[in-house]
Amino acid sequence: MYSSLRKCVILFLTAVPLFAQNYEAQREQGLITIEPFWRQALGGAVLSLPSVQAQSAVVALDGGNIRAYSTAGTPMWNYSSRGRISEFVTRSREGTSYFSRTNGTLIAVNRSGRELWRRNIGGPLSAKVIAGWDGRLFVPAEKNILCYTASGTLLWRKTLDSSFTISPKLDRGGRIIFALENNEVYSVDPYGNTHLWILSKTPAALLSSEQRQIIVLYTDGTMETLEMSEDWFITAQSEVHSITLPRLPSSPIAAAIRGNNLAALLDDGRTVLVSTDERKILWTGDSHIRELLKNNGRAEMEAEMLFDERGIFILSRNGATGFSHEGRRLWYMFLHNAAAIPAFGEDGVLYSGGRDWILYAYKIEERTLRTENSLYGPAPEGSYRTGNQQSSLMSENPLLEYEIKSRLEQIDFAVNTGRVGANEPAWMTFLFMISASQEQHIQYRIGALHLLGQLGSRETIPWLANIFRRETEPMVRAAAAAAIGTIGVDPDGIAIQTFLYSMLQSNIRDEQVLTAIASATGALCRFSGPPLSETGIRILNLLSDNSLPSAVRRRANAELASLR
Repeated sequence: MYSSLRKCVILFLTAVPLFAQNYEAQREQGLITIEPFWRQALGGAVLSLPSVQAQSAVVALDGGNIRAYSTAGTPMWNYSSRGRISEFVTRSREGTSYFSRTNGTLIAVNRSGRELWRRNIGGPLSAKVIAGWDGRLFVPAEKNILCYTASGTLLWRKTLDSSFTISPKLDRGGRIIFALENNEVYSVDPYGNTHLWILSKTPAALLSSEQRQIIVLYTDGTMETLEMSEDWFITAQSEVHSITLPRLPSSPIAAAIRGNNLAALLDDGRTVLVSTDERKILWTGDSHIRELLKNNGRAEMEAEMLFDERGIFILSRNGATGFSHEGRRLWYMFLHNAAAIPAFGEDGVLYSGGRDWILYAYKIEERTLRTENSLYGPAPEGSYRTGNQQSSLMSENPLLEYEIKSRLEQIDFAVNTGRVGANEPAWMTFLFMISASQEQHIQYRIGALHLLGQLGSRETIPWLANIFRRETEPMVRAAAAAAIGTIGVDPDGIAIQTFLYSMLQSNIRDEQVLTAIASATGALCRFSGPPLSETGIRILNLLSDNSLPSAVRRRANAELASLR
């Protein structure tokens, strides 16, 4: 017995160093085998990668529910669409979630889980909704692209000849780029104007460079650039140029670009970094997919890539990998039961929805991504300049009264039928001119402000807030406030602070203006939620004071009730 015990002790003492050596080797290789720092039961299977934004993660479930959790793992809300939903969920800067039912109903749900609106888009989403710089939404349905304002007004629709093979994404100029199954590549601007290229072979990925060129990566490993002419109204093929970049050693399945460096994940699991300046491959590294393939494992070829100031990250159902910019593999990990591609947040946390109906959160990195934030999510990379009044143009060629009336009716008809499209910039300038001119009849000014609200760009919020501050005519002030409420989004808090200042510093007694402030404040709070709603609730409490007219108090109390 003593001899047997002695053998067990010896075996144990020899096994411990072997385990430790194996662990140290794995750690040196960057293999992460950590436990999740939180997990939450979902009550359903995850349809797609979680959407991480506004200090929370949102997941779509096969039962038709959207669930939200804080980045600390606390359940926040659970929305039921009362029907099956498509696998795509997008979150805007304000944290609003956009998704569709399989019957073609597009739904917007705010960051508190409250439904804002729903629209019929004619079929389920075929890719994620893209949020533009001013809050507008590019909505890809089957063989269609629709453009809505954040508050659900249809601006234009474009019918395509084929289905998507590369899903739409935002390029460096705020346009969307995508490819179709017939090898056509599109670049579509915010107003529906289109560039079209007809390619001779199948593209695998599209990238937008800092020079605002489109780089096409083909399945055979070659690359080309697509050049756009200055004329947006292109119906024929624009120019395609071969570029003298090295041919990739295998077919790319995902790609990302930052500055002058292009990263691609290849179908053999390798990751390459290509310098577009030096025109050479800088380094090649093995991802977790490569590790699986080397060990005769099966690997999912669908993947996402991130390329930011922290490094290059590969995400797939099988796991994730992080590389430094210099090509050192920082870490990799395997996921054994993921139902969808995981998401890697700005906080260094990997969120993965499992086939076991559980959402897992893994703290991978201590580094966080530095972003330019306002009250809500990251500020947009640019502006569509829809808030520019273009005063030099506004003073030219004054219109007669019947021309103003006719133009307002024309714009109103286009807004109500979803046919604004390429007319939007010129019409916005016209509406700015009419709404600001105290020489115009008040009904035209009010009509122009109403239409500015319907056109719905959050870039016009500063203009409307300025009209509200400076205008002396109560009906115009009320119309400006109503337009802000119709737009609904105020991520920088400009309008809500203007309303608060007017309540605290100005002695507003006009019932129509006060009622409009209450309605607009309620709309802004419903759309954006906290922290904007905290200021909004303060405004509504001020408006419910017994010293104010009864109609104002009723509206304020109704708005407060809608926020509970």
